[in-house]
Amino acid sequence: MHPINLRSDTQTLPTAAMLDAIATAPLGDDTYDEDPTVTRFEALAAQHMGTEAALLVPSGHMANLIALMVHAKPGDEVVLDVDSHIHYYEVGSLASIAGLMPWALPSHDGCLDPDEVAAAIRGRDLHYPHPRVLCLENTHNRSGGRVVPLDRHRALCQLAHDRELAVHLDGARIFNAAVAAGVPVTDYTQHVDSVMFCLTKGLSCPLGSVLASSRDFIHRADEVRRRLGGGLRQAGIIAAPGIVALEHMTGRLAEDHAHARRLAEGLADAPGLAVDLATVETNMVYADHRGSGMSTEAVTQRLAQAGVVVSGRPPHQIRLVTNRHHDAATIDEAVRRIKTAMGG
Repeated sequence: MHPINLRSDTQTLPTAAMLDAIATAPLGDDTYDEDPTVTRFEALAAQHMGTEAALLVPSGHMANLIALMVHAKPGDEVVLDVDSHIHYYEVGSLASIAGLMPWALPSHDGCLDPDEVAAAIRGRDLHYPHPRVLCLENTHNRSGGRVVPLDRHRALCQLAHDRELAVHLDGARIFNAAVAAGVPVTDYTQHVDSVMFCLTKGLSCPLGSVLASSRDFIHRADEVRRRLGGGLRQAGIIAAPGIVALEHMTGRLAEDHAHARRLAEGLADAPGLAVDLATVETNMVYADHRGSGMSTEAVTQRLAQAGVVVSGRPPHQIRLVTNRHHDAATIDEAVRRIKTAMGG
């Protein structure tokens, strides 16, 4: 039985066009700014983000960390969502490497509350760290791939700027957010001071993320990237599939969203599982397994034995993520296997 991998959209493999682009890309030493494919890609990425410049980096984690290190100095405060990727998953690097103080606020369906943010931004006091950065995330992973509404996004950005904080957007899946919201990506990025997006998720590239901002910011970011050991050589092999992704892969993300909706609806009556359809806005489905009486680990193991690979979100959820390798028939088969495994 062939396994159906719904663990993450990071499981995507490069397309044939991407592999061909890797094999034929003109290369040079990017450390000396001599890789023509990287130069072309970074210009294209900046154009898509509506920024002056962009920087190719190995990972989204590194891009987020670089942005924080450019925006703030050790001892400064970062206001962010307690369930944000930067706070929850990035190994405490904002504190251990950047030396920054996190001020984590509650997440409300993947959004920060402007009133709570306003209350958290304290005035200058000798005893307080200096608030420097507001971090946003869109789509919001731990809320189930929720899209931050554009009006809420604008309000948060305006609030931060009024209080003299920079805004960094963890836009690992910002193209998913824009497709779901029915707006250009630049409707979100025009209000922030820096933005990161990943190539390796729904865009299907094998490696890489992008940090985009002003020319001066990216110049400083390049220095920080090298300080972190992120200097690259013949990086055109990373940039080449990125060009293919930006030119051909962003529009098709709507297919992943449709398949996630099909999956959620199919699991709505699965034994022992509960899915809140209102939370399924992009390519993620979070299913609550408390009705099964099993632990998260037990549920993921049972589904793996049935040929469906998912990720756990303890203590009582599993996450399923659609990507370009799934079609309607694959989703229907996954639903059938899950229902059977759960006792349906």
